[in-house]
Amino acid sequence: MAAHRLTLTFMKNWGQAVPSSAISRDLRSMARSRSPFFPRLFVAITLLGGAPWEMSATAQTQSMPTVVAPPQQMTPYSATEAPATYPSTDPSTYPSAYASTLAPASWSAIPPHDRPPSPLVASAAGSLGGSTGPSLTAAPGTPIASGAPGNTGPLYTPYGSPEAMAAARSPDPNSSVDLTGNEPWSWQLLPTGLMYKAYLAGNQEARLGSQLIYLHGQGAVLDSTIGGRVGLFRYGTDSELWPQGWQFDVEAAAFPRLDANRNLVECDYQAGIPLTTRQGPWEMKFGYLHYCSHIGDLYLLANPGFDRINYVRDSIIWGLAVYLSPDVRLYSEASWAFHYDGGALPWHFQLGADFSSIEPTGPLGAPFLALNGLVRQENDFGGNVTVRAGWQWRGQSGHLFRFGLQYFNGMSDQMQFFNRFEQQIGGGIWYDF
Repeated sequence: MAAHRLTLTFMKNWGQAVPSSAISRDLRSMARSRSPFFPRLFVAITLLGGAPWEMSATAQTQSMPTVVAPPQQMTPYSATEAPATYPSTDPSTYPSAYASTLAPASWSAIPPHDRPPSPLVASAAGSLGGSTGPSLTAAPGTPIASGAPGNTGPLYTPYGSPEAMAAARSPDPNSSVDLTGNEPWSWQLLPTGLMYKAYLAGNQEARLGSQLIYLHGQGAVLDSTIGGRVGLFRYGTDSELWPQGWQFDVEAAAFPRLDANRNLVECDYQAGIPLTTRQGPWEMKFGYLHYCSHIGDLYLLANPGFDRINYVRDSIIWGLAVYLSPDVRLYSEASWAFHYDGGALPWHFQLGADFSSIEPTGPLGAPFLALNGLVRQENDFGGNVTVRAGWQWRGQSGHLFRFGLQYFNGMSDQMQFFNRFEQQIGGGIWYDF
């Protein structure tokens, strides 16, 4: 009965503090009673937890204190924290503090297994104007760059040498093309890109193109160019857009003319092997060029009285060009034939200007303007002038696609008619490699 009373006491006071006097009284009654063992053990275990329940009941009536954290503020930047001066990048101005802490006298005292595997050792921290990191210095007896005293100067400069920084700058701040070409040179087979580009207004250049023109007094004709020029091998940079160095090229082209009935009037051919070079903004080419001209059979049938000629030239060519800016190029060329026939004579000269950006144009393209003048000895050093203007697109490879208008005035560039005066006006499309 005492156990039942004690259980009822805890059920009635559940969640409240139980007086210790009541617990003691019920324990004594349970001990004198003759109740079974297990109910008495259960009641005893239950009573032993009375003290924690009393504590937990008391804790439920208390609230946790709230502590307000102080506001956190960012420390404002102070201009006085910036260094007054920056370290010099000239090796000749480095102080003696760059000397390694490992002097040559103590180098042999270091056990071999503790020595660094390379000839680089770490110098004392703070040697660079108060910096905390170590700098790399040469181990004793290791050659280093000139300008540093002894064998203790740093092997590199923190921000690059002034010479390297100056050389990396483009002469035109608005251009992404470095005309100086300060890149490593190497041998390359079948390189991409040309060091001496075709003249944009030249009518006898190896390219792909076609122009529909009106000949004054003759009607409409279609003059085309089917050919190209590529590199065989190069010693120079590996740039596609603006290569520098030396390059051996091969070129070939055909220059057919069709009349209004699409009959072949005549066709000229040329093939050459020029050696080209580009050094900074300067370009040069020197090589051999074969040129010959052939009349069309249908033209001979339609004009039985025409006197066919065997026009041919084997010549040495030399050209020179310079870029005044990435958009302006001036050029001149001389050609001397050591073998010629069919009315040809040794000397040809041409000069001109191309106003065309050498940088990739993107999808919108850019305008271009080109002028070319040709002088031939067989025309008593007379010749012709060609003007082309229009719109162009240049890709990352340097290849150029153009369309535009053309005006030609002078002696014909179709060499079966080299003594005939022509005045042309029309338009065309051209693709230059």
